This record gives sequence, C-alpha cells and structure tokens, in this order.
Amino acid sequence: MTVAIIGAGVMGETLLSGLVRSGRRPAELLVGEKRRDRAAELEERYGVEVVSNVDAAGRADTLVLVVKPQDMGEVLDELAPVVRPGQLVVSLAAGITTAFLEARLPEGTAVVRVMPNTPALVDEGMAAISRGSHCDEAHLLEAESLMASTGKVIRVPEKQQDAVTAISGSGPGYIFFVVESMIEAGVHLGLPRSTATELVVQTVIGSATLIRDTGEHPVVLRERVTSPGGTTAAALRQLEEHKVRAAFLVAIEAARDRSRALAEGMD
Repeated sequence: MTVAIIGAGVMGETLLSGLVRSGRRPAELLVGEKRRDRAAELEERYGVEVVSNVDAAGRADTLVLVVKPQDMGEVLDELAPVVRPGQLVVSLAAGITTAFLEARLPEGTAVVRVMPNTPALVDEGMAAISRGSHCDEAHLLEAESLMASTGKVIRVPEKQQDAVTAISGSGPGYIFFVVESMIEAGVHLGLPRSTATELVVQTVIGSATLIRDTGEHPVVLRERVTSPGGTTAAALRQLEEHKVRAAFLVAIEAARDRSRALAEGMD
C-alpha cells in the first residue's frame, strides 16, 4: 500500500523518517510538498518521490495530513476532488475533529484523528488515535502501524482527545520546563551548567524508565526515595507549600480548554 504524507515540516519528516527506518520501502511512500528546495532535499535524503498534493492524493492508498490546523480547510478543499472510495485519511493536526474532516471529504471517507508529540523525533513518541464514523478495524490498524514507526500508540474515544492534547501533546513542554528549572537550581547551588544538565537529564530518563519498567505507582517510588526528615522530604514539603501539584492541575486544565476552543473555532 502506498502512503502519501501531505506536509513536509518537522513532524511530516519525522514520520517519513520513522517509516523508512521501520522497513517501508521508499517506492511505497510519496510526499506532497510545494517548495522545490525542500522537495529536492527530501528526495536526496530518503529516496522518496515528492509530488504535488493532488498527485499524491490521487496515487496513494493512505493520506497522512501533517499540516497546520489553520491550513487544513484549504488542503482539504484541494484534495477532496481526488479522494476516492477506499482511501484512508489520517490527520495529525491539533484540534481538527473527524467531523471537520468528514464534512469536507467525499461521503463515506474513512478518517482517523491522531495526537502525536515531539519525542517522535527520537522514536519515543506517544500518539493517541481516534476513529471517524466510517473507520473500521483495518483502518485503525493501518493508522497504528504508521504511528508505531515513531513510538507508542494508543486508541482513545475522540471525546478524550482534548485531554490527550493537554497531557501528552503538550506534556513535553511541561517536562522541559521542570528540567530547565532544575538545571537553573543546580547552577544556583554552585554546579557548572554542564554538570547540572547531565545530572538532571539522566535523573529524568532514569526516573521515567523506573516507572515504566517496574510498573509501580509513582507514589510508591516517591516514598522509597523520601526518608523521614531527609533531603527529599524537605524539598517536597516546599513544593506542596507552594501548591505545585495544584498548579499542574490548573495548567493542564488550561491546555485542555485551549484545545477545545481551537476545535470549536475550526467548526
């Protein structure tokens, strides 16, 4: 089956690179890209054919739309005349609902909505997929196969996509903010920035791996490192007094609400 990636920005190239590394033959991949210099770059780097959006849509079995939300309407208007029965359309655009896609594509078109995140750049992405009203199991399996090339994939009801956006879609930003804060604290305490960075980054990687590999609840793991009257207890007390836990909840709710507003603005 031929897959066409419409949009060759960072996430579009990330998916293309992941598919090639996962074993998809370049001959089975098409890229829709208007910029000549970008097209030449992708053809040389991956050995794929770069064509117009309409040509890609006319030849592919699966279309993956990796465009900005504000550009989606224009792209769908361009592609709709050549989308044919049996094709699968996968959207990676934040806030674009399956209803929005279906309303602008031919009746009966199978669509899947995906919320990816930026760790896909290093094959550690987390993608949540939701089916449209004309999507069957085979379509979902194809979407899962595509996104599995850059990390993990889960299925969620579409009504949960705003929460997914707030947790995993925006989540890397929260983690980077915490890492940045810890590094600055290390510098404040007298550590060289390079040393503080290495300490913090490996601590985050190790802690995440510990949660994943042990399967234990974060509360259990936190209690194990928190000795009564110890240094961790002293630090955690300050975080609780400054209501950091509550601040995370409010922040993530704000991200969810913004995701809802963006989706409503597209309808």
